[in-house]
Amino acid sequence: MVTGNLRSMRSRRGPAATSRHAHRLTRVDRSLPQAVGEPVRAVVVGGGIAGVTSALLLAERGVAVTLLERDEQLGGRLAAWPKRLADGSTQMVDHGFHAFFRQYYNWRNILRRIDPALSFLRPAEHYPVVSRAWPDEDFGGLPGRPPWSLLALIARSPSLRLREMRDVDGPAATALLKYSRAQTYREFDTMSAADYLDRLAMPDRARALLFDVFAHSFFNHAAEMSAAEMIMQFHFYFLRNAEGLAFDAPDDDYQTSIWTPLCERLQKLGADIRTGAAVDRIEPGWTVTLTGGAQVRADHVVLATDPASARRIVAGSPGLTGTAPRLASGMETVRTTAPYAVSRIWTDRDVAADRAIFSSVAREPLLDSVSLFHRLERGSARWSRDTGGAVVELHAYAADDGLDAEGATRDMWSELTAIWPETKTLRAVDSDTRIGYDAPAFDVGSDATRPGVTTDADGLYLAGDWVRMPFPCALMERSAASAAMAVNAILSRHGVRPVQVYSVPPRGLLA
Repeated sequence: MVTGNLRSMRSRRGPAATSRHAHRLTRVDRSLPQAVGEPVRAVVVGGGIAGVTSALLLAERGVAVTLLERDEQLGGRLAAWPKRLADGSTQMVDHGFHAFFRQYYNWRNILRRIDPALSFLRPAEHYPVVSRAWPDEDFGGLPGRPPWSLLALIARSPSLRLREMRDVDGPAATALLKYSRAQTYREFDTMSAADYLDRLAMPDRARALLFDVFAHSFFNHAAEMSAAEMIMQFHFYFLRNAEGLAFDAPDDDYQTSIWTPLCERLQKLGADIRTGAAVDRIEPGWTVTLTGGAQVRADHVVLATDPASARRIVAGSPGLTGTAPRLASGMETVRTTAPYAVSRIWTDRDVAADRAIFSSVAREPLLDSVSLFHRLERGSARWSRDTGGAVVELHAYAADDGLDAEGATRDMWSELTAIWPETKTLRAVDSDTRIGYDAPAFDVGSDATRPGVTTDADGLYLAGDWVRMPFPCALMERSAASAAMAVNAILSRHGVRPVQVYSVPPRGLLA
């Protein structure tokens, strides 16, 4: 239950502790039991952040959980798997760099189950935006609490010179500071992010280095993305986030640092984890049918796959389409966005010593970010020490349809050489490139039809970074927060104490 009684979380004790800046969104009745008192079965479909979060929180409360994942490893878009290089070594690869921002309160509380101190997360000392057209700008080191973070950015950023800001549209800019769930989506969901930025009339450099980079990092083209969604994300990441723009990243690959220990914890709690288990349909009652005909029965189901898979499963479940018309019609409107490209390149020599672990890239046709994994993850660091080379990841967040892996690697590397001159002399000794098609779209007007966590299919819940949420959150945190809400909906059916859900302040500074 989300309430208006928001309080700061100040306790730092135990695995559920979180930042003192986090706001509680759940009223927890401590007179309720912490675990179910009768046998309760749940099936969680999808083994990414949303699915594993759902399974773990349910298993901790005594629910018998079966977790079904179609791939051979857990993790979804945060998965990692081994690759054999030409030199005979084995290195881990993944779907791309993820920044673990410090206002990811719900996701971080899950990670505290495996490391209460989060000691495996390494802080990124810098957060530069680089461009061949302008000098680099670093968004690291800003004060945490708003509005001081905004004032400090204005004071130090050459992209925000006051004399160049006089033509900025005041009402449009004020909308960033007046975020509220109902009003912002009512006014701006039918406008594209590109149209909103045009209306905002920021100087070109400010738009390129601040807003265009920001909007693109959510895997959606600005011309297709809801302006309300972009305003919410700006609120969540900057204007009401007291943690600042600092972020962390795991000091080893995702499989080693996250999924293996979380899997072990789930198994200790009695969860049945099945990988390579694709789901064909879900029927009320509840029966989950896997490809090949095997069935799993449960009292509750959490559908926590990527959006395309969720849409396919619902469409292929006659019992759902017949008895849950709102779910069926809402899922028909859910879609994936533009493809993304990730190229991990092993080189014969290193890049310049002063390059940041992660850099956003502005105004290149394809390249959106550069990550240096040999300065971050232990496995890559060992390879670098042994060979003298670098492990460079190039990432395009929202590419054009029809992009191929070979062309993506070639074009992104060419764009990098125009930004980092020393890379012109590096030689690639191996590479791994993949094109992904599973990021959620937040189309103009889509909020009105986007399904939420609870559905009109009694006992079926949705979780993922594509689900409609009543408070600000995005990406990994949206996955974890929606999963916590789905778990609370199940626990409430059995009179069990809910898990605490956290967020940044849900309303803007001027709301």
